[in-house]
Amino acid sequence: MIGKILRKNTSAARIAGFVLSNFIGMVIVLGAMQFFRDARSIWTDDDSFIKSDYLVVNKKVTAANTVGAAASGFSAAEVADIESQPWVRRVGSFSANDYRVLAGVNSGGRGMSTYMFFESIPDSFVDVPRSQWVYRPGSDEVPIILSKDYLTLYNFGFAASAGLPQMSEGLMSSIPLTLKLTSEDGTRTRTLHGHVAGYSNRLNTILVPEAFMEETNRALGTGAERRPSRLIIDVSRPGDVAISDYLESHDLEVAGDKSASSASFLLRVVVGIVLAIGALITLLSLFILILSVSLIMEKNRSKLHDLLMLGYDTTTVGRPYAMLAVWASVAAFLLAIAGVFLLRLYYLAPIEGLGARPSSPWLMLATGAAMTTVIILLNLLTVRRRVRAAFR
Repeated sequence: MIGKILRKNTSAARIAGFVLSNFIGMVIVLGAMQFFRDARSIWTDDDSFIKSDYLVVNKKVTAANTVGAAASGFSAAEVADIESQPWVRRVGSFSANDYRVLAGVNSGGRGMSTYMFFESIPDSFVDVPRSQWVYRPGSDEVPIILSKDYLTLYNFGFAASAGLPQMSEGLMSSIPLTLKLTSEDGTRTRTLHGHVAGYSNRLNTILVPEAFMEETNRALGTGAERRPSRLIIDVSRPGDVAISDYLESHDLEVAGDKSASSASFLLRVVVGIVLAIGALITLLSLFILILSVSLIMEKNRSKLHDLLMLGYDTTTVGRPYAMLAVWASVAAFLLAIAGVFLLRLYYLAPIEGLGARPSSPWLMLATGAAMTTVIILLNLLTVRRRVRAAFR
């Protein structure tokens, strides 16, 4: 009976306006979040151990810097200048082997061997579980990250011409490599085994752990100091124009596929804008509901006062308005979730065709539930304050 009395002046249009605006805002926020989580694997999954925010840079090869390795490498002053740029988080140097490497592989009773090279970067730049990317001093086992281009060249170049079987990534990873390391003067040698821990589309190199490179260079190298020929840079804004301007002015170029970094950055910018718009709409819908409940309670101020004077407690008197806010918020949330899943059905097939692997929607659901909870709590606080004001 109290609920019927207090809801007499309820404006259905205002409540519907809140539900509609909150639905739109939450669909935009939650839909953008889920789309980002579903689509980002297009650029990150191929190199799950090398983040898209990393750029590999080297000096352009010109007639002026072909005299020696030192001329084409980075000096300490040049590295410090790059580190001082506002778009740089940190910089790591590539280290190369200072000895000869002969690698051999056997498959199906036939084998091949070739001279190759190693490079390493600081382990903090390699996003691989520690158990997969570890080298213990003195061990004869070393993990390797291999460029996918090298496997492609073997399968469709060397294997086809030499009559050797082609290898998938999984098969190649399961075949041990025999590595023979020899010093430049041939007096020191070391034989060990390697296994492919992963493949990269963005790094055209053969990567080994930093600890392995330091140990083998000390044991087999000439001891000559070498400048790093390449740098790996963790940038805060991969698509920033300032980055391309700096690289161009210093005759530097980005190695590998640059589109992943730019596309990932553009995706984050677009999603950020969409999230901001959705958050603004959601905030406005919150104000609509608070204003609607406040106006209804103001129209019923005398009834509220009379009920409180008759001995009803503030919780009982405020319950009809609290329930109104709760059910309106829950209805908007449920409609928004349904809208996001319908939107997901629309875009999921196309992005899966591009190689995306959909993410779980649980984070999106939890975020929507958290937003709804905050909206409900703010409205309950408003109802409580208005009821107390009517008692004065």
